Order: sequence, then structure tokens, then C-alpha cells
Amino acid sequence: MRKPQIDYTAVFHALPGMVALLTPDLVYADANDDFLRLAGRTREQLLGRYIFDVFPENPHDRAAAGMRETRTSMLRAVATGERDTMALLRYDIQDPERSGRWVEHFWSPVNAPVLGPDGNVVLIVHRVEEVTELIRARGGLGHDGRARMLEAELFTRARELQEVNERLRRAQARDREVALALQEAMLPAPMPVGHHRAAVRYWPAAGTLNVCGDWYDLVDLPGDRIAVAVGDVVGHGLSAACVMGQLRSALSAAARVAAGPAQALEALGLYARRVDGAESTTVVKTLIDWGTHTITYSSAGHPPPALLRSGGIVAFLDEATDPPLGARPEHVPRPEASTPFAEGDTLVLYTDGLVERRAEDIDTGLARLADSLARHGQDDPESLADALLADLLPPSGNTDDTALVVIRL
Repeated sequence: MRKPQIDYTAVFHALPGMVALLTPDLVYADANDDFLRLAGRTREQLLGRYIFDVFPENPHDRAAAGMRETRTSMLRAVATGERDTMALLRYDIQDPERSGRWVEHFWSPVNAPVLGPDGNVVLIVHRVEEVTELIRARGGLGHDGRARMLEAELFTRARELQEVNERLRRAQARDREVALALQEAMLPAPMPVGHHRAAVRYWPAAGTLNVCGDWYDLVDLPGDRIAVAVGDVVGHGLSAACVMGQLRSALSAAARVAAGPAQALEALGLYARRVDGAESTTVVKTLIDWGTHTITYSSAGHPPPALLRSGGIVAFLDEATDPPLGARPEHVPRPEASTPFAEGDTLVLYTDGLVERRAEDIDTGLARLADSLARHGQDDPESLADALLADLLPPSGNTDDTALVVIRL
């Protein structure tokens, strides 16, 4: 069957209900036929003009807040890349045929972003449903006292709901700032690891409190050796940040006295049994020894480190994987494996936010990582870290935080 050719411009103009398209600067780009008809404006009066120049706020209503609330909602959709549904809104419209006459209107608006190929917002879909007659009919008679009281009550409750939601957004934004500041204080600042080149990144999740579960750690050891670890605490927010800080510090200390990565993870596992919220944490620990040119590693349920060898070949270090911390009822020794490396190879440790996606097999994410490493493997560690994040994280933001360590061996 032949696929029909669809004229999407004609479809847009014929859409039922009031729909307009605006740029991120809130300038009209288009409007469908119902929008023009019900708003009493021509397409020429809208296109290329700022929304609030076309529809200014009623200057006779000192309590009017429709313009501020609409602008806030639209700019929030641009900033977050997410749909923003507004509460019931009163926004009077000036009669185009009688200058100075304002007609009372009530609206139910939704603002939805349209993303471009680079993930940035290129348009806002502004859909509005006029509910003026519905509000007036609530009492059975158009403008009797009871109808006006019901109208005022509905309008007041909707305004209160919107104000509560706005306060909640501000409170969540403050909590996010606290969580990020706490994580920044707990994670070590980037520093040289001997004479070797390394880059570290932490990328918080998109969302209010979706931060603070992931960590990294680099420890200089005697004999031209370094211990490198990456871990992921289950959960998000301030509680996860506190657990992360305890586990990172404990593992960093264990790395200085343990015989190898497996023994360090065994000590961490015993410690985690005493920390609320540490169960099911995943960690991978590596010991890089330039004297023997070997990487020794052990993993507690964590995605495998990637080793980029000369010639663009990527190997995943997955021969010493065990369950996450606290997953076993009894303590048992953890496995450990070693692999050789050559000068110029690159080791990459990361958390699952870099490779995992909902409804997608983990092997697909690992294949993306291998492909990106092969394409950018000649870059210096700092540039390579940026390239991996650009290639692998969704443009609109990830739902999980991501820690990344890149070391040129």
C-alpha cells in the first residue's frame, strides 16, 4: 500500500482547538485557523510579533497576573524542555473592533516544547482552551450571583494551586542546589595522578533531586601505581549523597592498605552492612601498575571498565564481576582479574547513566561507548571525556547522574 503524502502545514491549520507556535523568544511563528477565529485576529496581526504586544494585559485590572504567569510557563518549557500545564487562567482580550473595550476570558493553557536535532527548544506549542462559558454556566445562569460566586471560587482555587506549585518548584530548586553543593564538597577535586594524564567528569541528572548517587576516586599509591574507583548508590537526593560520601571515604582508605581491588571491595562490603541505604550499591575498583603494565580489577555489580587498545580495539574488563554490596546474606571473597596494557592505551570507568537507557539492552549502550571510544580515542583525556558525554548522553538530559574517569595509560 502506497504511503500517503501528508501536508503537515494543512493539518496544523485544520487542527481543532486553539493552537499557536511561538519561538523561544515568545514571537508568533504560526497559528491554526481556530486560534485566529476565536482570538479575533488575522494571521498578519500575529506572525513575527511578540505575544504580549498582540495580547497586552488589561490595564484596568490591577490584580491581573495572566501575562506574568503565561510568560513564566513558556520560558519554563524552554528552559526544561518539558511540557508545562498551567492552572486555570483569567486573561482579558481587547475587542479588536472597539479600542479600550476589554472582554473577560478564562483559559486552560498548555505549553509544550519542540526540540531541534541538537536537542534545544526551537518552538513552543501553545494550546489554549477557552472555558469562559463553562465557568459562567457553573451556576446554571450566565451572570447571576451564584454563578459569579462559583466562578470566583474556581478561579481562586486554581490560582492557589498554581502558587503552591510555584513554591514547590522553588523549594525543589533550593534542595537541588544543596544536593549539588554537598556532592561537590564530597567528591575529590581533579588533580594529577603522578605523571599520568586523567580526566574526571560528574554530570547530574535532569530533574530536581536526581543527583548525588554516583562517585569517583583516584588514589596515588607507592611504586608508580594508582587505584581508581567508580561507584553508584541506589537512590537520589541528600540521603544518597550522604551514603555516597561514607562509601567513597571508606573505599579510599581501604585502597591504601588492601592487597588489591578485591580485598578493598570486601572491606567496603563489610562496612556497607552498617550504613543505611548502602545496600545494592555498585562499585568497580581498579589498580593500575605501570611497573608491571597491568590493570587489576574487581567489580561489585558495576558496568565493566572499557580499555581502548592501540588500533581502536575496545575490551570490556568483565572477568571479575560479583553482586552489588549487601546482595549476599553472608560474606564471601570477591573475585579479581588482571589484564596487561601498553603505553598509550586508555582506561575508562563510568557509571550506568552513561550507557543505560530504559527499554534498551545494556549491550546496546556498551556498543555505543565502544564506537565513541574508537572514533575519539586519539584525543587527550579531557577532550575524550567531553566527547563521550556529548555522544552518549541524551541532548534533553538524562534521568540518572553520570560519573566518568578517563586515564591515558
